[in-house]
This record gives sequence, C-alpha cells and structure tokens, in this order.
Amino acid sequence: MEFTGKLALVTGASRGIGRGVAQRLAAGGARVAVHYVRDAAGAQTTLASLDGTGHVVVQADLADPAQVQRMVSEAAAGLGGLDILVNNAGIYTEHPILQTDYADWLAQWEAILKTNLLGAANALFCAVPHMLARGGGAVVNVSSRGAFRGEPLGPAYGASKAGMNSMGQSLAVALAPQNIHVITVAPGWVETDMAAEHLASPAGDGIRNQSPFGRVASVDDVAYAVCFAASDKAKFMTGAVLDVNGASYLRT
Repeated sequence: MEFTGKLALVTGASRGIGRGVAQRLAAGGARVAVHYVRDAAGAQTTLASLDGTGHVVVQADLADPAQVQRMVSEAAAGLGGLDILVNNAGIYTEHPILQTDYADWLAQWEAILKTNLLGAANALFCAVPHMLARGGGAVVNVSSRGAFRGEPLGPAYGASKAGMNSMGQSLAVALAPQNIHVITVAPGWVETDMAAEHLASPAGDGIRNQSPFGRVASVDDVAYAVCFAASDKAKFMTGAVLDVNGASYLRT
C-alpha cells in the first residue's frame, strides 16, 4: 500500500490499533498526525516509532466539539493538509441494565455516545474541507463486531458502533461525488492493552475460541485492514463495513 505524499490524522494513536495504523501509514510514506486524549507519553512513543519525518502530535477530548475542531485544524496546519482521517479513538465501559442505577446509566450513555459517535462525526465534518482542498480523500471508521453481535454488558458501546456504521454508509453516498470514500472496519476482540485483562482471565480461552483460528486479532491484522481501506485501491468499496473478527461472528 502506497501512501507517499498522503497526510493522515489517526485518532487514539497513543497505543493499540491507532498506533499500529499510524506505523503502517508512515511505513507506506504518509505523514501522520498522532492524536491522544491523556496519554502524552504514549503519543510521543508512537511518534518516535514512525518511519519518515514531518509527523506531528495533536491532543483533544473527542467528547468536546470545540476541541475536535481545534485538533483537526492543528493536524492540517502541522501536516500541510489532510487526505486521510482514521476515526479510531473510542471508550468502553460496562453498565449492565439490571445492575446499574439510573444516574450511572445516563452518564455512561452520554459519555460513550459523545466520544465514540459524535466525536467521530465531528472529526469527519471538520476534516472534509481539508480533503476537498486536496481533491479528495479517505475516511476510515473503526467500529466493532459488537454493533452486530450486541454488547449486553456495554449497550451504549454497541449502539455507538452501530451508529458509526450507519453514519459511514450515509456519508459514503454524500461524499463520493467529491472523491472522498468512507469505509468502516469492524474488529472483534483484538490483542491490545484494553483487552489484556480479559484475555488473561479465566474467560480468555473462551474468547479466543470464539474464532475457529483459536485466537483473537493482532493489532496488525486490524491495522492492515484499516490502511487498505484508507488506500486509493479501496475507493470503490466506499460504504462497506469490513469484518475483521476471524469468523467469530458471521452476518449476511
């Protein structure tokens, strides 16, 4: 995958999937804006790991629309424009309906939807003018298997990712005439810091055995799919939702 001359913003790039995506884009020749929320040290570690030069770090709380707007502006200014946006950042908390009081229920839904769905939508909105100025671009939204399979312990998370899938398809139609393609990648379990506690628990073998491969996705499995989706080769796949779950959940 060739990204020479491309300018990319990757949200949630201080670790995990975001770091893997930033590394793959940079290895392909892109200049990358590494976004973080609180983990400045992690963002600097990602930055130091990137091939090439001209990369930048940007910070924002994606739940705050003003910070999202500033983040995109700073990324575009630091790179000299934007061709690619990867909406990767997201949060997950558990709030099972039968064990959660109403105040906590409200707070969890608000926080998750503001970050995972509205934050991604706002970043996309702010990035599009920069893509138009460069003749087109690509948006990749990182969703989740949970949008289809369900998230009984974290229903707001599943709903936010289902909303992301629908948003991506709507905007794929709206933006195709402007030479901007929008693709969503939906992983299942991934070997990240966020999942480490679950994978190391007694439930870990059961999680791995959800896939006939007997494992969960590596960061690179997902990063490869995201970078392919961001490439010009994937343009005619706009509107697609790509499953990266090792056949742990099949849908038609």
